[in-house]
Amino acid sequence: MGWCDMMRGFYALALSGGIAIAQDLPSPDAVFPEPSMPQIELGRLLFYDPILSGGKTVSCASCHHPAHATGDAVSLGLGDGAAGLGPDRKADPANLPEQRIPRNAPALFNVGALEYRTFFHDGRLEVDETRKGGIRTPLGAEMEQGFASLLSAQTMFPVLSGDEMAGHLGENDVSKAVRQGVLTGPGGAWDILAQRVSGIPEYRARFDQVIGNKPVHFTDISDAIAAFVAFEWRATDSDFDRFLRGEGDLSGNQKVGLDLFYGKAGCAKCHSGLFQTDHGFHAIAMPQIGPGKRASFQRGAADEGRMLVTGDPKDAFKFRTPSLRNVVQTSPYGHAGAYARLEDAVRHHLNPRKHLAEYDPSQAVLPTLDTVDTTVMDDPAEVARISAANELAPSALSHAQVDAILAFLGALTDQDSLDGRLGVPATVPSGLPVDQ
Repeated sequence: MGWCDMMRGFYALALSGGIAIAQDLPSPDAVFPEPSMPQIELGRLLFYDPILSGGKTVSCASCHHPAHATGDAVSLGLGDGAAGLGPDRKADPANLPEQRIPRNAPALFNVGALEYRTFFHDGRLEVDETRKGGIRTPLGAEMEQGFASLLSAQTMFPVLSGDEMAGHLGENDVSKAVRQGVLTGPGGAWDILAQRVSGIPEYRARFDQVIGNKPVHFTDISDAIAAFVAFEWRATDSDFDRFLRGEGDLSGNQKVGLDLFYGKAGCAKCHSGLFQTDHGFHAIAMPQIGPGKRASFQRGAADEGRMLVTGDPKDAFKFRTPSLRNVVQTSPYGHAGAYARLEDAVRHHLNPRKHLAEYDPSQAVLPTLDTVDTTVMDDPAEVARISAANELAPSALSHAQVDAILAFLGALTDQDSLDGRLGVPATVPSGLPVDQ
């Protein structure tokens, strides 16, 4: 057995979670839903259509655009009250955003795979067989029923966020419904949006092909968007995937980085599995910038992560392990996008407390907005709380070893997924402008 064959067997073992006997086989294939092209094509139009925002100015693609590797290339984005894409997005002086979106826009690669059982940085949407419908959501028992997948349920929430898509207090019918807490049922925010969409003849005709001649519910919209996302940004054909399948090789430095990643550096303790994520939650003292995220009764700019979901102090400042697929392209990094450069994010892992204490906010990429973004980092007591929760021990790696890990991370790039399979539509049925 040659070196590459031995390594493929070892990494298949690592990816599978530690099967007792390593076999000389490629890593297991990801399981994705069976595609339905009429539903996927419908979802593509809805994904890029601002009709789903309260003020009809923001689409899903405003923060998740293929031009920016399905993110927005900024640390903390601007949703309602702004225009443009990525770092060029500008606040509207006549309708200024109330605040930045509190967390970094995550990439969408492979999120349609059935192994994804949690969503959002804090996992507030997750599979939970003890709950009605088998899913825990922020709305609990009030959650609209009928969505086809966890990803579909996830796509239902950005339209309810005032900062993201719903809009400012009282400025449109959706934002009014959201602020009044009327989300589900007739006249709720989701119903308002479903009525908008079904009232457009081309959408109605396309839904007829997918669901038949029956009323359109928002779950039909979210199902279509989920089907599109799962199809469009499937990333399973990187150099690393081909190496594991015995269809290609890695460079010498990539192999060194791979050994470090799954060995001495300990990256795979959290970045395990087929997509280099254990889907778990870990506190690694990531810097906190921006408005933060907290319960309605709390003040300040902190973001205690998973603890906001579980209420367990042991979960303070824990955030979901991100997948590393296409990671070279998906900057900035961290739940608040604290690091613009991948190397800086990697080096943070080597000594989280040190890098937290020495963090320079200029490393972030933030669209212009008249607001203070360093409230937490300017407060020694808050920084100390984040530091105390850190669970990642310091690791001594040389510059050359860090470079090798970065080279390996480059081998996780799937160019076809970056390009997308269907691309950005030139127009959408609402006639509203499409971000290109």
